[in-house]
Amino acid sequence: MAQKAKILLVDDHPLVREWLATLINQQADLEICGETDSAPTALQMIGRVNPEIAIVDISMEGGSGLELIKDIKANYPNVMVIVLSMHDEALYAERALRAGARGYIMKREATKNVLQAIRSVRGGKLHVSDKMAMMLAEKFVEGVPSKPVSLVEKLSDRELEVFHLLGRGYSTRRIADELHVSFKTIQTFCARIKEKLGLETATELLLEAVRWHDNQQKN
Repeated sequence: MAQKAKILLVDDHPLVREWLATLINQQADLEICGETDSAPTALQMIGRVNPEIAIVDISMEGGSGLELIKDIKANYPNVMVIVLSMHDEALYAERALRAGARGYIMKREATKNVLQAIRSVRGGKLHVSDKMAMMLAEKFVEGVPSKPVSLVEKLSDRELEVFHLLGRGYSTRRIADELHVSFKTIQTFCARIKEKLGLETATELLLEAVRWHDNQQKN
């Protein structure tokens, strides 16, 4: 009997992990080898349980999913990463692929796509939605620039993470603690974000971040 592919779950929603574990463990060729709710713990677990695939959320307590993908790619290049996220693929999928992920699934589409994504990635393919594949083809193959979804798309990965945490109601000090950087560094990020989004004040930045976060939750 062929050895099952080992999969690590990294998501800070217990119900999501439970659902994924049940679904994956029902498959004859797949098994869950571990699960965690934080990025730092995920890196430690990979070294212990040696998964073939890690399924990672973008937003987690204690760290950024994008940064985790980069860390996995740098430290465990043989581990394939699939992103399972509530965030719009138009804004995050390309970032995740650039960071080193092999697939991107939105949570609202996960039921029909997660097993397909796992098997596609194991077969050496990338897995994104048909819509996203077309956007990437236009951008990279045909040389046609993709149209910005919004000004937020101009933000770097780290700036986007700060903007997201502002939208969740985090203070500047808490964001610094969350991302393990200095308070002054976060202030610098906020200044860059304001410039890129055409905002004048910290209040405008906070309101825009909350509005954007609420829209992400609704989509």
